[in-house]
Amino acid sequence: MTYTLAEIAIKLDAKLIVPDALDEQKEAQSTITSLATLANASTGQISFLANSKYKQQLSSTKASAVIVSPDAVEDCQVSALVMSNPYMGYAIVAQLLDSTPKVSCGIHPSAVIAEGVSIGENVSVGANTVIESGVQLADNVSIGAGCFIGQAVKIGESTTLWANITIYHRVEIGHHCLIQANTVLGSDGFGYAPVPGEYKWHKIPQLGSVIIGNHVEIGASTTIDRGALDNTEIKDGVILDNQIQIAHNAIIGENTAIAGCSVIAGSTVIGKNCTIAGLVAVNGHITIADNTVFTGMSMVTKSITQAGVYSSGTPVVANKEWHKTNARIKRLDSLTKRVKELEKLLAKN
Repeated sequence: MTYTLAEIAIKLDAKLIVPDALDEQKEAQSTITSLATLANASTGQISFLANSKYKQQLSSTKASAVIVSPDAVEDCQVSALVMSNPYMGYAIVAQLLDSTPKVSCGIHPSAVIAEGVSIGENVSVGANTVIESGVQLADNVSIGAGCFIGQAVKIGESTTLWANITIYHRVEIGHHCLIQANTVLGSDGFGYAPVPGEYKWHKIPQLGSVIIGNHVEIGASTTIDRGALDNTEIKDGVILDNQIQIAHNAIIGENTAIAGCSVIAGSTVIGKNCTIAGLVAVNGHITIADNTVFTGMSMVTKSITQAGVYSSGTPVVANKEWHKTNARIKRLDSLTKRVKELEKLLAKN
């Protein structure tokens, strides 16, 4: 797929500004074939400037055009597509020029599909995929190679599953979702009862399911456990990065974003429009307010009732400094006792 600069300007609702030395009409009709960084772009490619620390690269870029904000136009030596949010412009152009292949085309002969499966129009199923009885696949669903779709699963219109995904029984996935490779939806939650007087565990069958909303994106190798009794729920518009664990009965509110390697424990309710950075651990049976932000490596141990930015991860320091700090932390208890004793002495005087 290729577009002219004029066509891209229309798509972005951006103003095309051409340097005085170039022919404006000719530039508007120049063809753009792909995206690239400012440093590596060449003729026929478009780039963008969303971070001011790369501004100096505008003077040397070989891109045919750059998406820039109004305050950067004067520094741009090539054709500029001017808009208030260049990063959003980049996102839109990336979709226009997306060259990602389809996960599958048609229904592969090696796919194993049980009798009674409901298959909508224009559905594709990749090689060696297994689809069990009672499954409902809406129009334009695409399923990659090597997937397993369990009994009575429902998958909504235009949802795409990449390769080697496992969807357990009775899971429901909404429309226009994207699920990356090796993800598991609906596996058993971590439910066990200790056997009194013995070092043994009695497994508790997980009788709920997983309900995925519409326009949800789930990264590779992410695991979402089914509920113990009620369902685990991922609401509309949620985006999940790779290698995330969401435990049984958790609820993730609309449009919340969670970055890689974060863990949400069981029966926790995350509000709407939250942002959870990487390596965050959220305790179970707590509630997080809408619009809350957790920075990387935060440990959330109690409910958050007021929106804000919260942190607890310790940034890396030189090893010698860390050992000194750790030694001081170990002495905090004794120091606290000494301060209290001094306070008592001062109070008496």
